[in-house]
Amino acid sequence: MTSQRILEAARTLFAARGYRATSMQSIADQVGITKAALYYHFDSKEEILRRLTVPLLDELEEVLAEAESGQDAERVRWRAIEGYVDVHLRHRDTLTMLVRDMTLLVQAPIADRFRTAIALANELVAAGGGLEERVRACQVVAGLADPVLLFRDEPPERLRALILDGARALLEAPPVPRVAGLPRGRNGGRPARLSPEQIAQARALHDGGLGVEEVAARFEVSRATMYRHLKN
Repeated sequence: MTSQRILEAARTLFAARGYRATSMQSIADQVGITKAALYYHFDSKEEILRRLTVPLLDELEEVLAEAESGQDAERVRWRAIEGYVDVHLRHRDTLTMLVRDMTLLVQAPIADRFRTAIALANELVAAGGGLEERVRACQVVAGLADPVLLFRDEPPERLRALILDGARALLEAPPVPRVAGLPRGRNGGRPARLSPEQIAQARALHDGGLGVEEVAARFEVSRATMYRHLKN
């Protein structure tokens, strides 16, 4: 079907070159049709973008609504997380396209729908908890999509398992105790170093699957400081 071939060609070109750098003529050339024939199927490049993006948003909203309809809070949480990851894996190329041109993500109605979906995902993962649970839920949700983009050449099944393992490690990790009198950085900023006990905890969290940036945030130190402690 010509319209589907056009969408596939546009998705590939948008992901490789960027939406704004891709012309209607280049899409027509990729499909092997005239520009006039392209306009017969789609009125504009904006219409092609909408057709590419709407399925992702529709599916994301659907899986989150389905998860929300559950009764058990823990089941709701994991249905939301798994559904969120699955939708992103199915739409890797569309996500790559959107991230390549970040300005697309601030345009209504795309931006409004994404913000609403992310807010609902955060709420479901927090499972009605307090500030600590809500902050951790935000960290989990924010970390579900990035690996899909950063490791887009990896097999989806393997990547899915690793992403879910990371989310589980973050959600099940015990709170990091704050040490009174921890040395602060210059001007009272973030600590310049950690205590031996905290270094051991940080290494355990990192070995358990947390990224350096996430571990650093837990201990309120810079990423450079955390790298130094993990390396030594």
